[in-house]
Amino acid sequence: MFIGPVFTREAAVTPRRSKFYVYRAVYVAALFLLMCTAWLVLAGTQVIASVGDMARFGASIFQILAPIQLCLVIFFAAFSAAGAVAQEKDRKTLILLLMTRLNNSELVLGKMLASLINVFALILAATPVFCALFLFGGVSAAQVLRVLVVTLISALAAGSIGSTMALWREKTFQTLALTAMLIMVLLGVSGLVADRVFFDRLFDISAAQWGTAMNPIWAVMEAANPFPAASGNLASIWGVTGLHVLIMTAGIVLLNGTAIALVRVWNPSRETRRGKDMEARQQEESIWGAEHDMAQIEESADKEVVPKRDNESLRSGHVDARTTEVKQDHRQVWQNPILWRETQTWAYGRKVLIIKFVYLVLAAAAAYLLYDMVASGTAVYRGDQLGTTIPPVAWAMVPLYLISLVIVNALAVTSITNERDGQALDLLLVTDISPKEFTFGKLWGVMWVTREMILAPLAVNVYLWLAGAMNGESFFYVSCGLVVMYFFVTMLGLHCGMVYANSRTAIGVSLGTVFFLFLGVITCILLMISFTESFHFQLFPFLGFIAGGGLGLYVAIGYRNPSRAIGIAATAVPVGTFFAIVSFLLGNGMEVFVVTVMAYGFTMIAMLMPAITDFDIEVGHRSGADDA
Repeated sequence: MFIGPVFTREAAVTPRRSKFYVYRAVYVAALFLLMCTAWLVLAGTQVIASVGDMARFGASIFQILAPIQLCLVIFFAAFSAAGAVAQEKDRKTLILLLMTRLNNSELVLGKMLASLINVFALILAATPVFCALFLFGGVSAAQVLRVLVVTLISALAAGSIGSTMALWREKTFQTLALTAMLIMVLLGVSGLVADRVFFDRLFDISAAQWGTAMNPIWAVMEAANPFPAASGNLASIWGVTGLHVLIMTAGIVLLNGTAIALVRVWNPSRETRRGKDMEARQQEESIWGAEHDMAQIEESADKEVVPKRDNESLRSGHVDARTTEVKQDHRQVWQNPILWRETQTWAYGRKVLIIKFVYLVLAAAAAYLLYDMVASGTAVYRGDQLGTTIPPVAWAMVPLYLISLVIVNALAVTSITNERDGQALDLLLVTDISPKEFTFGKLWGVMWVTREMILAPLAVNVYLWLAGAMNGESFFYVSCGLVVMYFFVTMLGLHCGMVYANSRTAIGVSLGTVFFLFLGVITCILLMISFTESFHFQLFPFLGFIAGGGLGLYVAIGYRNPSRAIGIAATAVPVGTFFAIVSFLLGNGMEVFVVTVMAYGFTMIAMLMPAITDFDIEVGHRSGADDA
């Protein structure tokens, strides 16, 4: 095949794994369960009197499922491609691939497409579920086809972003953070284009259509529309959906073309080459020093004169003393060396400054958008009706919160996986460092490195409070709840890094848990708002949804290291989250805050206590078996 043996091998091996079929079955079952939940919500609170009511339900659930699937696909594609390449780098096997006869295109395209096999399988498996909506009415085959095309091209684009970032950057955390922020930048730029910041009309296409075509979420919602907009020459082929395909195709070609051209320039990185050069110089000096010592010994033996030297003089003449000089002005290590290393050294590379800079730019853009809303008077929330229960400022604040939580979680899980992949965790576990020192050192170290990502959203909250867009009670609830979530995602990352021996699995489970919690909240809110406003009587329809979320959370954080506390937490988080959503829609802010802090705080403690009492860490000796 033109994409090389990497993809061919993965395409032949992947269907042999049981996970390949389990993922598809679980995904289709989750979509079907979501559809049944929506039907129970509609049938339990409203009277279905005509075929038109059925058709409206089919159209509504289709327009909810399509963007939800797209968000899942973008997440899985981007981080699966990034994780696949990053794992090759962490295990030092990418250099071996570069030494083979694979050309650049076979390496880049083969690795990227191989990581997307599971994603493509999920999309195709969900297609019959979308086609089943024909039975309700309100959905046509053209709509399903447009949604399928947008989802597939968006998956390729997200995978290209993740693969290119992973080939460019050396550290796994840098790859994950830059991938997430680049996707967020794309969504932000599309919003600016739609607001006619750059132009009003280009190539006979309006700025709103350009913005919709650049944003995958807006594009799939437009594709799900039974009457999509079409104007202009470029948008005349399948409307805005066709324009979206053209833009995504251009981005895919640009990203992969850049990666193909520079993959051997980026890899091995300068840091790796510098380390190998220093190792070679040290080895050369050691050999020279040993030869020099042997020559002196032979010369002394020939003269039968063996000078008597004490131990100190012998050590001072040894090669180690000549090649390694101990400086007297060394830095003092703290009592907790893990915390000292995390906070006082560049443990995650100097390129982490790029991530901080990009995030602060995003935070500044969100702050400017909020400032414009405050100045125009649209930021003030008027809770006089339940239909407008989501505050306007949430559309700028929630993406900022989500990206910061993802970055903190990514650093937490990679802080453990990097130690394991670098074969430093085995050595660390035989030192006199206690489990408490190791866990708290990593916990506080991660939060120190990501302090800009934590303080920036809190600073935005302070601004909204001072500007009058948020009252004091809401400011306290949001800020304190956000701090609790930062502790939760940090401990979640450390926990997944400890209990999963395979780095790619640990990263996927950790980031996936954060993403699914966020997506589950959004899905529940959309279902409640779309079908009914009777929030008091919706517990029964959502029982299956809650049970599925609890089971998934227990499998993610408790299956490898089960405990009674984690079992309770896996049950309390979905139930508490559902109660918090209902309380939020009803306007009870204090109940939302109390339940959120109790549920996620208890889960954090349930993961923390085993970690500080014993070193129960998978060190990766069974990683090969896990991969198989």
